[in-house]
Amino acid sequence: MPETSTKPWHRTACILCHTNCGLAVQLDDGGRHIARVKGDKDHPASKGYTCNKALQIDFYQNGRDRLRAPLRRRPDSTFEEIDWSTAIREIAEKFVAISDDFGGDKIMYYGGGGQGNHLPGLYATGLRQALGIKYRSNALAQEKTGMAWVNQRMFGANWHGDFESCEVAVFVGKNPWQSNGIQRARAVLRQIARDENRSMVVIDPKRTETAELADYHLQVKPGRDAWCLSALLAVIVQEDLFDHKFLAAHAEGRAATLALFNEIDVDEYAGIAGLDGELIRRAARRMATAESMSLYEDLGVEMAPNSTLCSYLNGLLVLVTGNFANHGGANVPTALVPIYSKTKETPEAGGDGVRFPLSPVTGGRILGDLIPCNLLVDEILSDHPNRFRAMFVETANPAHSLADSRRMREALSALEFLVVVDVAMTETAMLADYVLPASSQYEKWEATFFNFEFPKNFFHLRRPLMAPLPGTLPESEIHSRLLEEIGVFDSDELAELADLALNRRADFAPAFFAAMKENPKIAAYPIHALHRTLGPVLPDNGGNAVGLWLSAHICARKFPDSVARAGFTGKTASAGDELFEAVISHPSGLVFSVDEPAESLKRIARPGGKANLWLAEMVEELAALSEDSLPDHDDGFELVLEAGARRDYTAMTTIRDPGWLKSNDAIALAVNPADAAEFGLVDGGGARLSTKRGELEVMVRFNDRMRPGHISLPNGLGLSYPDAAGANRITGTPPNEFTATEDRDAFAATPWHKYVPARLRPLANQ
Repeated sequence: MPETSTKPWHRTACILCHTNCGLAVQLDDGGRHIARVKGDKDHPASKGYTCNKALQIDFYQNGRDRLRAPLRRRPDSTFEEIDWSTAIREIAEKFVAISDDFGGDKIMYYGGGGQGNHLPGLYATGLRQALGIKYRSNALAQEKTGMAWVNQRMFGANWHGDFESCEVAVFVGKNPWQSNGIQRARAVLRQIARDENRSMVVIDPKRTETAELADYHLQVKPGRDAWCLSALLAVIVQEDLFDHKFLAAHAEGRAATLALFNEIDVDEYAGIAGLDGELIRRAARRMATAESMSLYEDLGVEMAPNSTLCSYLNGLLVLVTGNFANHGGANVPTALVPIYSKTKETPEAGGDGVRFPLSPVTGGRILGDLIPCNLLVDEILSDHPNRFRAMFVETANPAHSLADSRRMREALSALEFLVVVDVAMTETAMLADYVLPASSQYEKWEATFFNFEFPKNFFHLRRPLMAPLPGTLPESEIHSRLLEEIGVFDSDELAELADLALNRRADFAPAFFAAMKENPKIAAYPIHALHRTLGPVLPDNGGNAVGLWLSAHICARKFPDSVARAGFTGKTASAGDELFEAVISHPSGLVFSVDEPAESLKRIARPGGKANLWLAEMVEELAALSEDSLPDHDDGFELVLEAGARRDYTAMTTIRDPGWLKSNDAIALAVNPADAAEFGLVDGGGARLSTKRGELEVMVRFNDRMRPGHISLPNGLGLSYPDAAGANRITGTPPNEFTATEDRDAFAATPWHKYVPARLRPLANQ
């Protein structure tokens, strides 16, 4: 279609999944609405690709529930608008009082960056430091902490597959067609499907769009992934298809680990998984004999029974087939800003085991420095002296997104103090004592840290498309004002550095690092110091991006060869300064590191530089694997509910406006026609969905992609949103009205959102 508009195209990115495809957009005449959207061909990773969801981003930018002023709760539970100075002063006073009276460890920080909105996490570290906040959590703790711990133990690093060039692509509990996760997802999936020399393996209870393209669809029973993965490994071991040379050179614990799978009866495990043993054998042989294989696991297994064990088995599949540190296999990418923190394990006194950091009330394992989300309710609703008494929630909505919404609302309401920072009046904001309005992702410099590409890794810092909505502030400014109100810095303490940044920029870097050595406060609060010195001189109110200056210097020092291969050699200044200047001057993003697979072997951060196959905790879980460990259906819960799935018009809760929904299929419960016939349901009609936590009326749509016995609700719905008259309405079903905090992984405590025993009955009046 020929271009008809003369308006300029601005570079930005989609914020509706963690792939964050590059976009080119046009604004309307008023400059406040995103009127046209297309893929940005200059983006180094997405290269002009985007899915249909990116076309809807103006629903996020201009939602009716955008916050426009700080809010304070009145005694009658209504809210009143207050000015920023009052809000900052009162919030600082109350947090300091709680820290003084009970200790900063009684304040919980939840958040650190929503989908595509990661820079707040850099600035929040200062507030946590100032108040003595010890504990934090976010969405990763109900998804990825088990996987991250497994990778830490096995590889000492996190890896990612190369799906552009692999011979075999394996997706475990993952439907990239809808949830992306790899660059140019639908285009890459089609390329694999059309190439007779390449294959795709999908492990999923649903016949998803990705599964329909696959050569091998292992349509596993819900919750039985561990048996399926174990059977695949058993075939590879028993048929001597594992990579002897690779394991001998690069892995330890080989003999004992491989022996585990010699004992497995493949047909028995296949039967438990609801699969044909011969299909598993064919898939395993294809995976093991390929020149290269890449594997991607996601929420379908990470939010289901035995999730950490499944992550371990997936890691073994990569290693035993020799698909680590190879073209088309798994590699360890660089990171401009690391997304995962390491678990702080310590050796057990007098034993071979380790001690984990534990949460203060329930004693749950803290993996990756994050308290498991499924423990938060019990960490609050307790008379324990170490219970959380206050929370700072930033760019997150735990009242809706975490398990067991009723109890979560009860817990948040029981806190002595709750502050929420967000762009909209979320379900969590409705429970807060103070609500602070943040500028949107398109009104400030912003970025995502989910950059996992290899051999060329990229970073995309997005420029603001428009001025902040009046009354809002970027999170960086909110945090700086709170720190200043608390009194962390004297008013003139940063004046000399600010003068250098303004007048002698070339001298700023050495002066700043010298100041970090000389002034303990600058060392403790470097991001705030940068925000108040270098931030004001960056273009377009670039203070929100200034935290990346320090990240760029750290990255250049940690990965000097990789950064140099991308062109940042430090010949004209330090490589860190060069990298930062390039980041802020490339509106479509840039490649910041270039590697070869051999670098991945160097990044195995383990003794001897070898991967570890034997994880004692997971070996114990594997030995205890039993169908009895799954919740039974004796209470009349004949079905398994998947509480939250991606569809064409759902994207978490980033977009709250239901106007982007194009059909009832986007909000309905998906039910196999055979199940519908058994329970007397009508296509497009209503039904009563029940779990042990509660019941609600839902709309039903027949869907033969579902395996019989398996039903699915979309995510991102059930939100309160004002209609044209200003009255709040709820569209769709909130999935976490059905989930329970106690249904969680035994090791990582990640929730079983994808495995909820359920009952479905027609409405009486149908």
